[in-house]
Amino acid sequence: MTRYFLQLSYDGSDFHGWQIQQNANSVQAALDAALATYFREKIETTGAGRTDTGVHASFFVAHFDCSDDNLEKNQSSHLHKLNSILPKSIAIQKIKKVHENANARFDAISRTYRYYMHRSKNPFNIPYSTLLNGNVNIDLMNEAAKKLFDYTDFTSFSKLHTDVKTNNCIITEAAWSEENEKLIFTITANRFLRNMVRSIVGTLLDVGKKRIAIDDFCKIIEQKNRCSAGKSVAAKGLFLVDIKYPYDI
Repeated sequence: MTRYFLQLSYDGSDFHGWQIQQNANSVQAALDAALATYFREKIETTGAGRTDTGVHASFFVAHFDCSDDNLEKNQSSHLHKLNSILPKSIAIQKIKKVHENANARFDAISRTYRYYMHRSKNPFNIPYSTLLNGNVNIDLMNEAAKKLFDYTDFTSFSKLHTDVKTNNCIITEAAWSEENEKLIFTITANRFLRNMVRSIVGTLLDVGKKRIAIDDFCKIIEQKNRCSAGKSVAAKGLFLVDIKYPYDI
């Protein structure tokens, strides 16, 4: 068997997240079914991480094992045929042969998410961005975002009762930017907890609206209590946009 990495993207609107689950439509289930149909053998993919219900990915990576050891040859033909089988909300961009122990989840060095908001109603933004109610102070939100670098335990921003062994993450990038009528929050870390980005965004918005001070934001992190943080923003504005791996994978 030969191991491959798939680079893909998906619109998460119609899915209950990446991971296969009973009685729910998932990206992983749709991908596995398409690969099994194409290669005429059972295929089980492993994704770089879990995205929650309604979250999108413009860049995602999954690995799978296949008896065909020459998929990189005539790759464009394979991609065309696979994408014709997949639902319109999932697209594969690249297939790459990797060493037999390469793991799309555990070998990832970092992941980057972006959260999109828009200031005024626009029908073309509605599926993939959240309408901002009221004004916010971006400078204050960026000052608060810098405080994330001082911490590693983000229990306050994690969904309750998850099955992870640790709530520690190392955040290396966290900043707001503005493009025309859009506000964009970009965050990079070695790993993320469930609901973490959406909870951080919601709490930073409280800072931007001057509901809480930057010192309060720090205290929320230090309390390690999800009930202390702000409300999670809507899933539709969140995109996984990049994943980094070692060069020798």
